[in-house]
Amino acid sequence: MKKLISLTINNRPCEVAVEPRQTLLDLLRNDLGLTGTKKCCDMGECGSCTVLLDGNPVNACLVLAVQARGRHVVTIEGMETEEGLDPLQKAFVEHGAVQCGFCTPGMILSARSLLERNPHPEENEIRMALSGNLCRCTGYQKIVEAVQAASESRPLRKEGD
Repeated sequence: MKKLISLTINNRPCEVAVEPRQTLLDLLRNDLGLTGTKKCCDMGECGSCTVLLDGNPVNACLVLAVQARGRHVVTIEGMETEEGLDPLQKAFVEHGAVQCGFCTPGMILSARSLLERNPHPEENEIRMALSGNLCRCTGYQKIVEAVQAASESRPLRKEGD
């Protein structure tokens, strides 16, 4: 029996009926057409389905849709700004961190979460934040460079901001 839930997806209120065992991943992709969130291992191992749930990166394949009731979800589609691509997305393109693109949405959302917590992370912090996301194409270096470049383009926060 389906349950009606309310949640916010990419800053838009959403009310949807979901099956009790339906994952957040399947809700996003199949019911809402947000296919930027990739379905790969379906076991929480690869990070391709990473979304932000209340600002924290989660594997959408491991979260039941009903667990998102009353919460805020950000997918890769929610990253775009009025000017176009988010600066982090631009950095991925400019630094060659996008190859096949399958891991890219999860990588970007994991990086966004890191940069929200720590606008100017060290390389080891970037690598740790991305450690739940697997990439078979880039070798990770260009991804790390893209996150570093995005962090360098962000203004430093002053005490009390």
